[in-house]
Amino acid sequence: MRETDSGELLRDTLDMLILKAVEHGALHGYAIASLIQKRSDSALRVEEGALYPALHRLEVRGLLDSEWGFSESNRRAKYYNLTAAGRKQLAKETARWKFLSTAIARVMETA
Repeated sequence: MRETDSGELLRDTLDMLILKAVEHGALHGYAIASLIQKRSDSALRVEEGALYPALHRLEVRGLLDSEWGFSESNRRAKYYNLTAAGRKQLAKETARWKFLSTAIARVMETA
């Protein structure tokens, strides 16, 4: 795998995780990062330097939309929602991920 391929894989995986995080409702950036960390039992940590460019990229692609609101601590925050196109992309990426992870598991389990 070329280095650029691995970078794209990581970027695409982060995008998929973000889309999954907002699947059931709008969340602000910190809540998205916290949800990913919590659901992965702290195995995955999304740093701000990766999260906010990814949110912007997904918004530009029309997979997320956003609106300003107030967080639980009454601070102004940008909330991200999954669009119809985002829902379709999430389904596509989920199927791709399941296919790849199953294939990798088969290789790793082969004696």
